[in-house]
Amino acid sequence: MPANALTLTDLEARFMNSPANSTFVVNRDDLHQCQILEQPLLRSEDLAEGEVLLRVDRFSFTANNISYAALGKAFKYWDFFPAEPPWGQIPVWGFADVCASKHPQVAVGSRVYGYLPMACQLKVQPDKVSSGGFMDGAPHRQALAKIYNQYQFTATDPAYQPEHEALQMLLRPLLTTAFLLDDFIAGSDYFGAQQIILTSASSKTALGLAFMLRHQREQRGEPLTLTGLTSAGNRAFVEGLGYYDQVVSYEDLEQLDPDKASVSVDFAGNGAVLSRLHQHFQGQLKFSSLVGASHWDQRRGKTTLPGPKPELFFAPGYWEKAVQQSSGQALMTRFAELWAPLRASVDDWMTVTQVHGPEAVRQAYLDTLAGSIKPDQGLVLSLDNR
Repeated sequence: MPANALTLTDLEARFMNSPANSTFVVNRDDLHQCQILEQPLLRSEDLAEGEVLLRVDRFSFTANNISYAALGKAFKYWDFFPAEPPWGQIPVWGFADVCASKHPQVAVGSRVYGYLPMACQLKVQPDKVSSGGFMDGAPHRQALAKIYNQYQFTATDPAYQPEHEALQMLLRPLLTTAFLLDDFIAGSDYFGAQQIILTSASSKTALGLAFMLRHQREQRGEPLTLTGLTSAGNRAFVEGLGYYDQVVSYEDLEQLDPDKASVSVDFAGNGAVLSRLHQHFQGQLKFSSLVGASHWDQRRGKTTLPGPKPELFFAPGYWEKAVQQSSGQALMTRFAELWAPLRASVDDWMTVTQVHGPEAVRQAYLDTLAGSIKPDQGLVLSLDNR
């Protein structure tokens, strides 16, 4: 049995705690509508040859998952774990255990990390199985971004530490996006800018990018100013982290030097803020990147803006291009060098909140949707009542 794998007794106990496969779904057209669907649990006898049943243990939930929902149709996020319309399952990152297997290379009790539904179970068809993990070969996932179809065995994952599972769930997906953004911006010679402006500066992805840019600034020899834009209520928190050179509230955006060549990285998805940035910097805005949708309900804004046309950054697409230029292993090695110091830094200020049970998960979702989760709080959810 792999190291840190669960015993059959452990897995049977978890089945007893959840008599049904609770699945959390939201209305694709109205994200405020959500419900818990109760379906019969799948068992070993429900598997075909080559299939594996994962028991979803716990998963993180952040504003990034709200972005998955807000952009679900455009980027096919609803297609990973299909549900009957108008409902959709929001993808999450977390840990699961193999509770039944009809695949000779995937052992019952193995623990995996990867892309999961907000449900108690997931049936997968392991493909390209190695000592490190496997890809889900389910037909409906083959046309989707490959980076989301990978499942890593924790027993052989060099970055895995059981005591840091919560931070891995909360940060690793976001920091992978931040890492790829950092690689893109640095590889573009910062577009000739003197300043990089990050909106929604308190979001975990923005904080990750700011940390990476600052951490590598001296060795890169680029004296760029890192500016964070955030709400007035979050300003003191963001300033206290020391990741940015200056932190400005959205209300004071126009106080920034308009003659300073700048790059905008928009994590907020707030059309009004983006319009003000373009209006303020005009031709001095050298590049405008759209990444997230933290303020998912304020995405509409002017379609024609002065300065460069905003360009959408899709991390999975950039990852696939980067792998072709170097290798996935090389990228992950560089990522690991940044992961350790950032994780240590986050340990100092993030409080992890564990949430259990369908109704508590529903409330955590609604709180995140409303933007009422504090930036120093990390939510780890489980649909099990335990």
